Amino acid sequence: MINDKRNYVVFGATGTIASALSAKLRDQGHQLFLTGRNTDKIRTLSDSLKSPGAICDATSNEDVAKVMEQALEKLGTVHGVVNCVGSLLIKPAHLTSEDEWQNTIDTNLKSAFLIIRNASKSMMRTGGSIVLLSSAAGRYGMSNHEAIAASKAGVIGLTKSAASTYASRGIRVNCVAPGFVETQMTAEIAANETTMQAITYMHPLGKTGTPVNIASAIGWLLDEEQNWITGQVIGVDGGLSTVQPRLRVSSTAK
Repeated sequence: MINDKRNYVVFGATGTIASALSAKLRDQGHQLFLTGRNTDKIRTLSDSLKSPGAICDATSNEDVAKVMEQALEKLGTVHGVVNCVGSLLIKPAHLTSEDEWQNTIDTNLKSAFLIIRNASKSMMRTGGSIVLLSSAAGRYGMSNHEAIAASKAGVIGLTKSAASTYASRGIRVNCVAPGFVETQMTAEIAANETTMQAITYMHPLGKTGTPVNIASAIGWLLDEEQNWITGQVIGVDGGLSTVQPRLRVSSTAK
C-alpha cells in the first residue's frame, strides 16, 4: 500500500458485508468512523473495533452531512467513504406497492446520492475514494427485481456521472456490483434449499458469494494504489452478469 494508515467512513457499517469490511480495514491499521441505524448494533461494533461511530439515517441529508462533519472532527482527514446501506425487495412490479417502491429507491439510490453529495464536499481539497454498492440485478435482467434493479442501475449511473464530475478534484468514484451473497438480508432466501440450488446454478462459477468476497473488492478500490481507477463497476458475482452458465446435459443424451 502507498500509505499504511488511512481514514475511512463506512455507512451502514453493521450489515454483514460492511462488518467484514470494517474488520478488514481495522486489521490493516486504518482509522474508521462507523454509522448505522441501530443504536445497540453500532455501539457494539464501535466498541469491538475501537472506532468512533454515530447513528445515521442515510436517506436524510441532515444526518449524512452531520456524520461527515463528525468524521472530520474525529479523524482529521477523510480518505475514503463507503456506502453499504441497502435493502432487498424481490417482487414483480404489479405486486409492488408505492411505499415499497419509494423505500427501495430511497434506501439504495437516495442514500448513495446523499453520500456522494456530502462526501465530495469533505474530500474536495484532499481527494480520495468513494465506493458505492450496486448489484448484478442492476446490470442483468432478472425476473421479479424491478424495484431493486431500478435503484441499483441508478447507482451505476450515479457512479459514472460523479466520477466525471469530481475527477479533477482527485476524487475517485467506483461501485461494486455483487451477485447473490449470503448475508443477514438474504438469510430467508438462503434457508430454502430448492431456491438456493437454482440461484447457485445461475452463477457460472457454481457457487454463491461470501461477505469477504465483496469486502475485499471494496477494500481494493479504497486503496490508494488504485488511484488510476474511477467510474468503474466491478462485478463480484461469480460471472452472473457477464458469463452464460454451461447448459446441463442429461446423462441419457446421445
